[in-house]
Amino acid sequence: MDLEGLTRRLMEKGFSEQQILKKLIQAYKDYKEIDDDEAQNYAKAILEECQKSSINAISDHFLKELLDINKADVTVGKQGVGCRGAGDFFVHKLITGLSETEKKAFLPPSSLDDAGAVRLEDIRDFNGLPYNAKDLIIVSKMEGIHSRLSDFPFICGFHVTRACLRDLYVKGSKPISIMVDAHLGDDADVGKLFDFMAGVSTISDLTSVPITAGSTLRIGGDMVIGNRFVGGVSAIGLATKRLLARKNIQPGDKILMTEGAGGGTITTTAIYSGNHEIVKETMNIKFLEACEVLLKADYLGEIRAMCDVTNGGLRGDLYEINHEAKCGAIIFEKKVRKLVNPKVLGLLEKVGVDYLGVSLDSLLIYCSAMISDNIILDLKKQKIECSEIGQVDDSMEISIIIDDEKKIMLPRFRESAYTKIKQEIGEKTPDSIKNMEKNVERAAIKALKKRKNIVEYIRNSRY
Repeated sequence: MDLEGLTRRLMEKGFSEQQILKKLIQAYKDYKEIDDDEAQNYAKAILEECQKSSINAISDHFLKELLDINKADVTVGKQGVGCRGAGDFFVHKLITGLSETEKKAFLPPSSLDDAGAVRLEDIRDFNGLPYNAKDLIIVSKMEGIHSRLSDFPFICGFHVTRACLRDLYVKGSKPISIMVDAHLGDDADVGKLFDFMAGVSTISDLTSVPITAGSTLRIGGDMVIGNRFVGGVSAIGLATKRLLARKNIQPGDKILMTEGAGGGTITTTAIYSGNHEIVKETMNIKFLEACEVLLKADYLGEIRAMCDVTNGGLRGDLYEINHEAKCGAIIFEKKVRKLVNPKVLGLLEKVGVDYLGVSLDSLLIYCSAMISDNIILDLKKQKIECSEIGQVDDSMEISIIIDDEKKIMLPRFRESAYTKIKQEIGEKTPDSIKNMEKNVERAAIKALKKRKNIVEYIRNSRY
């Protein structure tokens, strides 16, 4: 529970100090084995800090701008941020505007690709490097843990690390370093941290990619109680000369897909629907092994791009990928269905989840027609199923053939609702979406203006 957030919310609503203290004391008593006096002292300290940290009385214009938030008056939940649908994509496109500065990356956030990259030759003070070193491209990725796996830290660490390395591999890079960021609630058992790290290091061990750094913190310090676990894993990879970026895709390319049994999302669906046995289906590194095969192949130059089926499932990924590539595609649903692990597909059908809208941990490969058969054969030799599921065209639309009927496939406002609570909230686009987007965009523009003002202030300051 976020006690600071609760206190500020109650202050905004006009609750009295005694009413606020009563709620805080009860929250402490629910979570901690402490007496009334101790709970009251903690509650008073929180209320005092919230009152003193209020910026309402600040008269200094610069300081107020620095500390204030340019609110959109739209919550992340209502906007669908993190829900891997159209609402999330809209916000992420705005985030890319805030991510980019005068110094441009080789593969910048605006590409909306799986990972980002810089070329060593573009980095200042590296001009004296040998020619071969200048060919190096440094690829980076940050992956947040699956929020619903907080109570299952080993599997959480396993899947977030595997997902992070996936995004490096699909850009044509070889992972060389893993870094870990772990945040635990004040009441979390320390064993959670160890179990999480055991999951992370399992992937490190299986892939021979070392863990090199990390950070461990409490969520909100003393202002948050509870046992929630959040954080993420980042990784660095190296590529040479070219990346398998979405912008390389061309009309006429074949779209291949490997078998998929899912990762964090399928695990969450299985656990929270009471079908725990399906979790075992997700315990593999076939995706990473498939990428290893392709990166070593002599036809790598004919692979345009690769992607993992994750954000918003195939429905969301194809829309994003082909939008960035400025082309369209036609997909055959029967071929896709055959590549989904039967037990996983059975689970999704059982709980009423559209399998085209959730992460499947499948590898998408965009390649020239002349090498598609080679890829399928080489992966089959490694006992990894792969088939052609469609091809790229110039239609600027994603079409899917279902039961011999052609339909346009678009991302929904949220990814497929794969837990009971998500199904209750629904996937429907809010009626007020246009107004919400307008307010969100305005907040992003104000944040950019704020950045400009702070940069000018610091550059013009004399130390």
